[in-house]
Amino acid sequence: MFGLDADSLPRRILDCSSGVSSFAVEAAACGSRVVAADPAYALGGQRLAELGRDDLARGSAIADAHPDRFTWDWYGARERRTTLRRTALARFLADYVAHPGRYVAGALPRLPFRDGAFDLAVCSHLLFTWAEELGRAWHREALIELARVAEEVRVFPTVVQGRGEPVPFWDELMSDLAEAGLRTEVRQVPYEFQVGANRMLVVYR
Repeated sequence: MFGLDADSLPRRILDCSSGVSSFAVEAAACGSRVVAADPAYALGGQRLAELGRDDLARGSAIADAHPDRFTWDWYGARERRTTLRRTALARFLADYVAHPGRYVAGALPRLPFRDGAFDLAVCSHLLFTWAEELGRAWHREALIELARVAEEVRVFPTVVQGRGEPVPFWDELMSDLAEAGLRTEVRQVPYEFQVGANRMLVVYR
């Protein structure tokens, strides 16, 4: 979903807000120095395990509620997505215990990192996904903050959760970022679960 592969990962990566995903584990295994940030990391392993199981059930419920807005082509079958998500949760929980320093309790739009601390920041299913709840001003602050701590920012997807509709304030937000001195680009990626959600936003300082 971020257009990355194991042979071209940047050296310093921030995953924000990473939740209970296994991205940090897998990127670290490829040699990158990864920090995962999420406010939920303050809750501890047991609560994170519960949240991970709840998140899996919630994601499946959203797909079931909007069957015409989701495609299973990338996964091949519903069961494979469930298996992959459960495996990712198990890998995350093991790494959270083994490498606690990799996981920082932090939340947008204010992150506890210095300017330019990372080569790349990735953010999945927070920005734009919850556009209706978080609004344009929050998105502006969050993207400027991510661009403060990283040379490049990649955000996936670029549509609203569930229905997969366009972000209502997209054009205005892109203008906001341009006024803040940031460059933006939309790129297609080889991953699609929501129908039409196969693009990421790239932001450069």
